[in-house]
Amino acid sequence: MKAIVIKSLLLICFLQTASLVKAQKSPAENEIISAMDQAAKDWNKGDLDAYVSLYDDSATMMLKTGRVGLDSIRALYVKYYFVNNMPKQELSYDNYQFTRLGENYALLTGTFKLKATDKLPERNGSFSLVFVRRSTKWKLLHDHSG
Repeated sequence: MKAIVIKSLLLICFLQTASLVKAQKSPAENEIISAMDQAAKDWNKGDLDAYVSLYDDSATMMLKTGRVGLDSIRALYVKYYFVNNMPKQELSYDNYQFTRLGENYALLTGTFKLKATDKLPERNGSFSLVFVRRSTKWKLLHDHSG
């Protein structure tokens, strides 16, 4: 009986340790996810300039018509997602999965949600983002959301 209790306790300790190890994130992952969460906050308060500052100056986004640069990315947000300098819908991100692509590059995938309003239905989708480390900050280099 004692052996079963000891084995059970050891198994519980092992599982808890394994979940803690899995939950630990690298500094790069923490920085990128924090930047994404901040960008969503900036979006929701209507600060599109702060939101777009997550993007690198050479950033591109994949559209149905092909890749576009930063000016077109910003124009797209203004045209379709903002009215009177405020977002039409509240934005949130979730289900992050981080993959390091080298010392200065990373891939972040996940999901986004644009909250339903009285005029617009909820919109959900997934994204894959390539980040590059520039000096002391991670910047979004390529955005493929849909």
